[in-house]
Amino acid sequence: MTFLGKIAIVTGASRGIGKSTAIMLANKGATVIGTSTTETGAKSIKKYLRKMSGDGVILEITNIYSIKKLIKYILKHFHRIDILINNAGIVEDNLLCKMTFLQWEKVLRVNLSSAFYISKLVVPLMKKQKYGRIVTVSSIVGFIGNVGQINYASSKSGLIGFNKSMALELSFRNITVNIVAPGYIKTDMTSRIKKKILNKIPMKKFGTKEDVANAIIFLSSDCAKYITGQTLHVNGGLFMN
Repeated sequence: MTFLGKIAIVTGASRGIGKSTAIMLANKGATVIGTSTTETGAKSIKKYLRKMSGDGVILEITNIYSIKKLIKYILKHFHRIDILINNAGIVEDNLLCKMTFLQWEKVLRVNLSSAFYISKLVVPLMKKQKYGRIVTVSSIVGFIGNVGQINYASSKSGLIGFNKSMALELSFRNITVNIVAPGYIKTDMTSRIKKKILNKIPMKKFGTKEDVANAIIFLSSDCAKYITGQTLHVNGGLFMN
């Protein structure tokens, strides 16, 4: 499996699943543009991509003008966009009765609306190229829900419908659109999860960010050229669909 000559955007690439995905793509020959909302994050991406091919850039994922600036930069230096990995996401946990309107709106905007914004601006380029791979990171929570995560669950569930609809619109253009839905993965965002969760996972272990990245890599490759509108679950058997 090679990505030689492919240009890929990976949002939220400064750590966790995004970082692992960016490194795997670059190691397999892709030129990777990793994004972060902070200068520190962008610098860390530049650093780990230094010996490979790519760059780290600051992107305000909910700002259309920031996205347009990113695309303009990529087209100027790399001339095309082959792969889009929608990975950026946040959590603002709270019970329904305690959740603020800001917590609700912020999570929906970052996790769901941002995927619409960047996809809307990248897809026309892919249509002209008659080639594209779009992979979005959802979550098991989007399927089964979770106490204290009504906003997060709604955003991740919304991504499912968004991507299925996009897949139907773009299939005849040689553009595939798929979802990867992680379960409980060892990252800094899941470090507070209690050990008792392990008893609910048939494999009796948490997944790794590399497990998720491998799924993303597969769906981004030509090995998955006849797969679109699908959700690939990476959860150790916790949820089977």
